[in-house]
Amino acid sequence: MKFTDVAIAGLAYAEAPHRVPSTQFEDQLADTFARLEVRPDVLRSLAGIEARRWWDPGTKPSDAATLAARQVIDEAGVDPAKIGVLVNTSVCRDFLEPSTASIVHGNLGLPTTCMNFDLGNACLAFVNAIEMVGALIERRAIEYALIVDGEGSREIQEATLARMVKGEMSAHQFRKEFASLTLGSGGVAMLLTHRDNAPDGPRVVGGVSRAATEHARLCWGHATHMETETKKLLFAGVTLARQTWAVAQEELGWSDAVLDELVMHQVSQVHTATLCQTLGLTMSKALLTFPELGNVG
Repeated sequence: MKFTDVAIAGLAYAEAPHRVPSTQFEDQLADTFARLEVRPDVLRSLAGIEARRWWDPGTKPSDAATLAARQVIDEAGVDPAKIGVLVNTSVCRDFLEPSTASIVHGNLGLPTTCMNFDLGNACLAFVNAIEMVGALIERRAIEYALIVDGEGSREIQEATLARMVKGEMSAHQFRKEFASLTLGSGGVAMLLTHRDNAPDGPRVVGGVSRAATEHARLCWGHATHMETETKKLLFAGVTLARQTWAVAQEELGWSDAVLDELVMHQVSQVHTATLCQTLGLTMSKALLTFPELGNVG
């Protein structure tokens, strides 16, 4: 999908207030690590995650998304009445229903004419939303689009730690739940518009996508429990990324040489290094947030 008239009018984030170092988790799990013969610094040495953030207890995904949304609207100086669609893309949700988007819409006091809905696709939904609203902007069906995301890892990590310290978890189950400890918390919001409204704003030039849904069950999660087939998911994900990158090179003319920066899925240092090596990308171009913020949606 290619665009000629879509621009970013603003981008803002909300950082959760509590820094939780990986050493805190490692101290809590010292006996479990010893029993299962797991190296005590595994979160830092293997995943490369030094810390993550937590919200105050009771903070909802909509709260985090609203914080970021208010900031981007204020900084961009956009009249909320001009926002034609609000898309929430968070993995975490306040409820099964109503939609988290409807709560953020109400918090912001957006007009009744502003469409609002949740778009869920694990960690890819924010990018999917850019393409979806970009098509509306390109047709001039709307003037501004607001994409939001609010994530919280406190609940699932407290529950996972409680299971792990009981002394009953097997090494196999520990490996399945380990990825839960790499998650982080935060909020982000982006305003998109026609380039006439933001002539100096970064342009959205396009994107490509491919799916390999036969692997969808390699990672599944609930509010307090997530299980991941880590190695299988890494292999399947990198394989799909290689196929998708080949299409991007052909359709968009992208290559490592023409890219100044790489903003990748922030999973771990293993995933980042493997992806760069597989796609022939320069590792030093990658902007990394996972060492301090963890894997945030």
